[in-house]
Amino acid sequence: MSKTHKIAVLAGDGIGPEVVREGLRILDAAQERFGFSTERVEYPFGTDHWLKTEKIFPDAEFAAVQQMDAVLLGAIGDPRAPVGLIERGIIGKLRWELDMYINLRPIKLYDERYCPLKDKGPEDVDMVIVRENTEDAYVHPPVFQHKGTADEIAEQPMRYTRKGTERVIRYAFELAMTRPRRQLTLIDKANAVRAQDLYTRVFAEVALEYPEVKTDHAYIDAACMWMVKNPEWFDVAVTTNLFGDIITDLGAMLQGGMGVAASANLHPGKLSLFEPIHGSMPKAAGKNTANPVATISAVSLMLDYLGEKEAAAAVEGAIADLLRSDRVKGLKAGLHSTSEWGDMVLEQMGALTA
Repeated sequence: MSKTHKIAVLAGDGIGPEVVREGLRILDAAQERFGFSTERVEYPFGTDHWLKTEKIFPDAEFAAVQQMDAVLLGAIGDPRAPVGLIERGIIGKLRWELDMYINLRPIKLYDERYCPLKDKGPEDVDMVIVRENTEDAYVHPPVFQHKGTADEIAEQPMRYTRKGTERVIRYAFELAMTRPRRQLTLIDKANAVRAQDLYTRVFAEVALEYPEVKTDHAYIDAACMWMVKNPEWFDVAVTTNLFGDIITDLGAMLQGGMGVAASANLHPGKLSLFEPIHGSMPKAAGKNTANPVATISAVSLMLDYLGEKEAAAAVEGAIADLLRSDRVKGLKAGLHSTSEWGDMVLEQMGALTA
């Protein structure tokens, strides 16, 4: 008996609706070929909806989303809204109020022509960054004193809890155990941000339970340097919310750019959110030029999380085979149309599953 998965779809702003459209086309093909089904509810939330209604993510709809199995998100952000208002009201609300404490960002290069580094290929760029997703400076409201004066002070604390620190570190160790290299790197800045000594101590304690995992450590500035110089050193890495946000954008460029990078926001065993890591690119909205591969990759991550392992592998395999082929002119927006990318992935999936 086939399983039915309930999926909330938030296309969002800018290019979001276009890339989500292609992701859903791939999802349609996957469920047809692998014998499962989905029930989808599309929500209109984003900047346009807020401008029309003054509502960002109403409580009733938020409660309804919590009854779903997964959320597929396109992109959020638009200069017509105050900076951060819609992002925090939708992405932040989902991540923080639903305690999606893992932000999982695979960084995998499929063909060396997409990597900006000299003499680096797919064997050198294959890592996963585990970013803590519910603590740090992002979560806490800013405090301004003497605002608008010469004596203004602005602060926003980098606050960590032992519970939050331990659970993300433990997840990273478990993930490392599933990969051939079984290597885990802690990335922090505990020499300067002494509050992050909590990460140092908890990492050392949890490591005692995983003697099979080889551990390493790098401060965030050094990690950025080594990721460019020797990306092959990294397998699984765990880091804080703020540093994880930064270093995974660097990693995205190593795999070909934001157009191919996806992420999962997880509360293991509960409702989780899947999205491309790129922004909404309002200037490109409606032009059918955005690269949807990141969203299609997010669909693969979602399928894997939902237990549809074969379908997830087929979607990822189709992306990998396509990007290695000579059909692809390049990854920059506009070299292929958004819908053409969807067509090519569908054709590749058909070849894989025929």
